[in-house]
Amino acid sequence: MTGLDRNQTPKTRQMPHKRGGLVACLDIGTSKIACMIARLKPSQPSEALQGRTHAVELIGYSQIQSRGMKAGAVIDLAQCEQAVRQAVGLAEKMAKVRVESVLLSVSGGRLAGQLVEAAADIRGGAVTPADVTRVTSTGMHHATGEGRTVLHALPVGYTLDGVKGIRDPRGMVARQFGVDMNVVTCDATVARNLMLAVERCHLNVEAMAASAYVAGLSVLTDDEADLGAAVVEMGAGTTTMAIYSAGRFVHASGFAVGGQHITMDLARGLSATIADAERIKTLYGTVITGGSDTRELMSVPTAGDEQDLPQIVSRATIANIVKHRAEEIFEMVRDRLKDSPFAAEPKGRVVLTGGASQLTGLVELGTQILGRPVRIGRPLGFGRLPNEAKNAAFAVPAGLLVYPQYVHLEHVEPRHTRQVKTGTGGYFGKVGRWLREGF
Repeated sequence: MTGLDRNQTPKTRQMPHKRGGLVACLDIGTSKIACMIARLKPSQPSEALQGRTHAVELIGYSQIQSRGMKAGAVIDLAQCEQAVRQAVGLAEKMAKVRVESVLLSVSGGRLAGQLVEAAADIRGGAVTPADVTRVTSTGMHHATGEGRTVLHALPVGYTLDGVKGIRDPRGMVARQFGVDMNVVTCDATVARNLMLAVERCHLNVEAMAASAYVAGLSVLTDDEADLGAAVVEMGAGTTTMAIYSAGRFVHASGFAVGGQHITMDLARGLSATIADAERIKTLYGTVITGGSDTRELMSVPTAGDEQDLPQIVSRATIANIVKHRAEEIFEMVRDRLKDSPFAAEPKGRVVLTGGASQLTGLVELGTQILGRPVRIGRPLGFGRLPNEAKNAAFAVPAGLLVYPQYVHLEHVEPRHTRQVKTGTGGYFGKVGRWLREGF
């Protein structure tokens, strides 16, 4: 990977403060695809959450079963494309609009955040916007390894002649200027194939964002973001984390274990089909066991021959299988939080999002293992959100809808325009520049 255009995924422009518009987003997960279409309207600062300039009014949404995905990555391009077309079509029908571009979440590709320091001498005495761009770009390139691409490059603090804590250095006088920045990267191949599946539906990918980061934009209160919080997005195939401190996104991490692993554990432990195991998890999944659970029995169909007699299992057996995997996930979360800036936030809260976070008793188990207050996060500050979209499973797509209001916080590499023409005028003429130049 060489050249500026290949180092960073597409980034949208900031939403103008006094103008509204339509925003569409796609959350392509391992088990479900969610599409949301919203109308953004300018709002007064007193009426909005911190950092938001627009009210979000949902006008169309859909949620369907995902296909062609595993651990947040595309494994069957044709199946994924079909599912994306279906999800977008359903949301368009409800909203009565046609979507041309979408914001896209990323949960796979070994998401990782790196705190990078970069500094340079100031030539003219005062720090100019060009100096900020030059130093920030240097730091971003330093953090981008082979086969990785940048999802976010967010300055979290500036220094002038070694003095830290500078919020906006532009116009200030110094001999040396430095920046501390959180650079979030993922596997470039995973990001490109995710983008390719969407582009094949004749949709432009306007921006890509880490799922846990945008989940935090939708579920965290102002105090939580300021005092320090960890958002743990518990999906089906991945668990990703975003650390917030002093109102800023300062770290990201993730691993490929999620709710689908609980389903597979139940299928193996109960000798049930995957479909039956998923249904059992949804209806009876809990990590809490009581005295009566060993006596409360239920019938579970056996995988294989239809003539096989169903087996009888106790609620306690199901709970123990679910709890064992949930404990493993929280222990992996705990280890990653210890190696992140969140370790320095002793009062910081953990906020759980994602479909897998809705298992009964998960808050209590998380509090016990992580040693911190834990709560379930739900989208905040959204108008006309239907009841089925007010839960933790919709934190990511809801966060994508407000993401354009926060994109100005990020460093964006300038892109070289280059026209690529084909004689067909079809799909290949529409594929994104970043996607083409990466191969």
